[in-house]
Amino acid sequence: MEYLPEPQRHAVKFRMRAAYLMDNLADAKNALFQLHDELMNTNPSAAGSLAEGLDDTLTVLDLRIQHKLRQALSCTNGIESGFSTVSRICLQVKRWQGGDHRLRWIGSALSFAESHGCRIHGYRYIPGLVSALEHNFQLRLQHQQKALARHLGAA
Repeated sequence: MEYLPEPQRHAVKFRMRAAYLMDNLADAKNALFQLHDELMNTNPSAAGSLAEGLDDTLTVLDLRIQHKLRQALSCTNGIESGFSTVSRICLQVKRWQGGDHRLRWIGSALSFAESHGCRIHGYRYIPGLVSALEHNFQLRLQHQQKALARHLGAA
């Protein structure tokens, strides 16, 4: 969004949100690729930024998990909140006494951030996420084994 002029940001943000809210992975990819192609004509930097993490950001759609959990896992707010807590706590230290002292403070701050963190919305669906991850892993493993067998058969 930072690469776009202010008047274009709202429309692009709306289209990106609509794509990420889709239930079908192929539809979401098509919508984002269409947006990417349009941005290539007007702002190649914004198009490059969109394409950079496209597959990674659509991973939760591929797992077909519940909507609430998908929303919680699709953003980095939880991680950023933990890091800001660590930063705030470590800024209060006035005198660092060696490298291990820093590690102890960071570890302590992360522990504090964890204990004061909010529960993930949709946390009740985490067992479904685990089974989806296991299923996805098995599919990828089978795909790799088939590709390896084809490669060895051709050699």
